[in-house]
Amino acid sequence: MIPRAWIRNGWTVWHAIGAAALTALGIAVTWEAWVDIFDIAVKDEESSHIFLVPVVAGWLVWVRRSRFRQCHPRGGWIGPLLVAAGWAAFGYGYHNAAQSIWHAGAVLVVVGCLLSVIGMEIPRKVLPAVLVLVFLVPVPGMVRQQVAIPLQTTMAELTQTLFAVMGLSVERNGNLLSINGVDVAIAEACNGLRMVFALVLVSYAFAFGTPLYGYVRLLIVAASPLSAILCNVIRMVPTVWLYGNVSAEVADRFHDLAGWVMLVVAFLLLMGIIRVLRWALIPVCRYTLAYN
Repeated sequence: MIPRAWIRNGWTVWHAIGAAALTALGIAVTWEAWVDIFDIAVKDEESSHIFLVPVVAGWLVWVRRSRFRQCHPRGGWIGPLLVAAGWAAFGYGYHNAAQSIWHAGAVLVVVGCLLSVIGMEIPRKVLPAVLVLVFLVPVPGMVRQQVAIPLQTTMAELTQTLFAVMGLSVERNGNLLSINGVDVAIAEACNGLRMVFALVLVSYAFAFGTPLYGYVRLLIVAASPLSAILCNVIRMVPTVWLYGNVSAEVADRFHDLAGWVMLVVAFLLLMGIIRVLRWALIPVCRYTLAYN
């Protein structure tokens, strides 16, 4: 059932049916890419943040739902143009084994199909929800490795430094730490990259889901990777100590559990930024999302 305010603006049930049908068609013709994205998100823990994207996008649309009263069903050339660009990228990526371009093309095709029916007024009103869809595209393994490898070494250095501050002896060789004769490698699962992606999404949802000023939003999103890395270092200190003093099974369980706990802690640190800004009497919040 369409709200009366929408009907007055020219929306009909056929717009909803058309949007759903054309979006479903876009998914159908790019089905292989969507299956591949899902498969990567399930099997690769470094890409598991993809499952958060629909939740974040849905939340950002929901908090802006009152703006739809101002929108009219005006079609345009943007939707078909995105479909054409997405289809070209989809074909190029498929035939040239460019997986990220292939995935991005599938996303563009589906978004373009939706915009072909509803026009651009609604997407402009919920722009943060549209932009977050870029996270649906898995990060290429080559790019991820270029970030992950130096990050592993940095994590090992910072962890060794914290042990030294606490007066505990830990030797380091590259990204390999040694405590009580037990070697602990700071591998991909420990470098914090997984936490960074997840926390950026959560921080993005918080920043654009609440009526904050633009500079505060920028500060929250920019600080989220640093917050995640800091919390991951804090997590690694007791983890490494456990590997050197108790069984590997206990250390493994702590490592996995601490990852989720640190994600919450990192988010609380970002909330602390808001509290500090308020304490310093710096304007932080708007009174309504209508002016975002």
